[in-house]
Amino acid sequence: MSINPLEYQPGGDKKNSEFFDEYRMKICERRQSSGLEDLLVQMRAVVIQVEQGDALLYLHELYLMSPYRFSAAFKNKTHNVYVLTSQPDFPRLIMLEPLAKDYADEITMFNRLYPLSSQKPNARYIGEIFSTKDVVETQKTLESHNIRFNYHHETKNPFFTDSHFAFTFPSDFTYNRVGYTQVEIDDYDALQLGTPFELDASVVDSLNQVVQFAEDQKLSSLVLGLDHLATRILAGEREDAILEFLTMSNHYFWGAYNIASMNSSTNVTRNGYVDDDKKSPAKVFTANNTPSFVNSFENLPMPTEDFVRNYGRRLHHMAYEVLDGNHRGGEKNVDYVVKTLMQKGIPFLAHVVGECLDEPNLKQIFSKHSAYSILISEYVERCHGYEGFFTKSNVAALTEAAGKDERYEHGHVFD
Repeated sequence: MSINPLEYQPGGDKKNSEFFDEYRMKICERRQSSGLEDLLVQMRAVVIQVEQGDALLYLHELYLMSPYRFSAAFKNKTHNVYVLTSQPDFPRLIMLEPLAKDYADEITMFNRLYPLSSQKPNARYIGEIFSTKDVVETQKTLESHNIRFNYHHETKNPFFTDSHFAFTFPSDFTYNRVGYTQVEIDDYDALQLGTPFELDASVVDSLNQVVQFAEDQKLSSLVLGLDHLATRILAGEREDAILEFLTMSNHYFWGAYNIASMNSSTNVTRNGYVDDDKKSPAKVFTANNTPSFVNSFENLPMPTEDFVRNYGRRLHHMAYEVLDGNHRGGEKNVDYVVKTLMQKGIPFLAHVVGECLDEPNLKQIFSKHSAYSILISEYVERCHGYEGFFTKSNVAALTEAAGKDERYEHGHVFD
């Protein structure tokens, strides 16, 4: 193990409670003593659901904006299940699409609670799937730690109960799930995802045109893989959400930084078993420093809290790493990628933030949220061997830009 969570000293300037520090250590100790640390390996997939009829549109968007490419498709009793692959060691992307326009389950219920997510009641990031050496023992161990798993009578979608995955019940703090499997992620027969089907020839031809564009414009070689996954949560649930994820995963708490200008903090967990975050992306948790009803006294910015109140607790963005280097004329790769995507009609928030001159640093940008997944795509280039995870100034600028785009007041959306 490259990082021992019992010895690692988290970085950052966000003060945590004594409760958090005590139970962070207790959780890591219990992971080792219970055998969970030896069972869990790395993240093998991320799962996203879209509305009925949006899957092929989202496929095209992913082909243009990400390194993911179609591998297989299956149909179960309630959903089409699409599997996409980037690099063999990187997590797969599994997309769920309800078969019926009026499909409704617990995900629909969560989304309908909030004014902006209710517009796409089935579109949601679901969670991650980790590989484990023994899925039965993993579930047994976690249930002894009071982690609740999904059973047949609790959900309509057989993907969560009939395939060879064991999924937790949606978290009270993030509404995300965590899945586990001991089956090789590309062994579709063993996973039992449903009845396989092929994409129509016209769809394949259209996707191949996007692939050709991405290769011609060098996007395929510049956008590498998932760097991190960022969830937004309520101010008072920050520490609980992080501790819960540490309980369910083999990540360690890397550190937390106060983004004072945005009245929020960014909290990072990473997998200490991989030599590249793209093999098991970091999970980031962002929360307001003060809840909205207290902030009403100070009237500080609160884009993170506003997002949660408008969309619910959920994943906010998926970040892709861009290859460090220069394109033609000395242009940084991330600037070139963004310019190329903008020419194809992809909208972005503000501009690329950060400087990459002669010193190690990073440049980042947010896209506008997808019309199909409700997720923002981030592109991040770590320049000149930059070893830090982020800079506070970049996070502040990105948070501000997203906040302006996600405003909702008195029944109106403000751009």
